[in-house]
Amino acid sequence: MAGPTTARRGEKKSPSGPPSVPEVRGRRFRWMRIPLRAPGRRGLIIIMVLAALLGAFGVWALYASNWLRVEQVRASGTKVLTPREVVDAADAPMNAPLVSVDTDALARRLRARLPRIKAVDVERSWPHTIGLKVTERTPELLMRAGGKFVEVDAEGVRFATVGAAPKGVPLLEMSVSDSPSLRRFGIDRLRRAAVEVAQDLPSAVHKDVRKVRVRSYDSITLELAGGRTVAWGSSEQGAEKAKVLTALLKAARDGRHFDISVPSAPAVSGS
Repeated sequence: MAGPTTARRGEKKSPSGPPSVPEVRGRRFRWMRIPLRAPGRRGLIIIMVLAALLGAFGVWALYASNWLRVEQVRASGTKVLTPREVVDAADAPMNAPLVSVDTDALARRLRARLPRIKAVDVERSWPHTIGLKVTERTPELLMRAGGKFVEVDAEGVRFATVGAAPKGVPLLEMSVSDSPSLRRFGIDRLRRAAVEVAQDLPSAVHKDVRKVRVRSYDSITLELAGGRTVAWGSSEQGAEKAKVLTALLKAARDGRHFDISVPSAPAVSGS
């Protein structure tokens, strides 16, 4: 029966506690303790002074040095606007510390000065540049204003006046002055209803639309190329009405008047 294991002569058990490393003596090893000492008071003071100096240097570099200041502003994403128009309207503080630029205020200023801008992402590009990534509004409909045209976007927002009508954008005619819908819904809601109709149209039909006329909330009419008209009704059930109209235009190529105000019971006349 085996007895308890005993240490050989000349060997010592490894003491418990901090890690130790063997010391070579002849052909045998002796374990030695290596004390792990925390930095003393003097060492802590040195560390704190270095940290303070590093922080002060960082603040100086960001705000007081010439290393990280605004030297240029770049605009991208423009289609109708020019990059120069965007940069000028932004009026970014040149030579100011880049870190101090209020990007939110800059974006608000751009949208206020250039209503064509729907959204803008203002970014700091270290070490010296402010980037302006612009998303422009696009016209869904046009409204006549004297000899010019007011562009209306997908949200019904009138955002710009242009001298020439953009190609492929239908005219919007609002004939609602005597309509009870004007008092009930307001002009903005009626204008958005017209935009919703234009958006629901498939591209094959949209390209033939010349005018969208609004007489009331429930009476929206489309005028197509070739003198054809479409009684659309309200802007509700737009997707279903678009499918029905597409089918009718193919089936009744000689039709002149299409009524899809009730999409489950469409009508064609004038063929």
